[in-house]
Amino acid sequence: MPIYISRGRFTTKAIQGMMAKPENREEAVAKLFKSCGGKLIGWYLTFGHHDWLVIGEFPDEKAASAAILAAAAGGSLSETETTVAMTAKEAAAAFGAAGKAAKGFRSAGRS
Repeated sequence: MPIYISRGRFTTKAIQGMMAKPENREEAVAKLFKSCGGKLIGWYLTFGHHDWLVIGEFPDEKAASAAILAAAAGGSLSETETTVAMTAKEAAAAFGAAGKAAKGFRSAGRS
């Protein structure tokens, strides 16, 4: 299954709530991902621009989007972004396919 990496920020209200009543968000995220046909690989609190990072497997973009949109709908997340990730084996296959496709492609401004 494709791997999706999502990251984002907590709203101030969410941070205040979690400070008042700490909880393990990994359990809630795992349950949400499972309800959308996915599997949580990892949940992390991060430093810097993003407050959190999750890695999950989903059968397709529709399932991944459903999980991320459902999480964002609660109003505790902001600036959420999701990236599709490839394994090294998948990347090698993509580069191989790109090499074959590039042989028949003329770049702009070239003869």
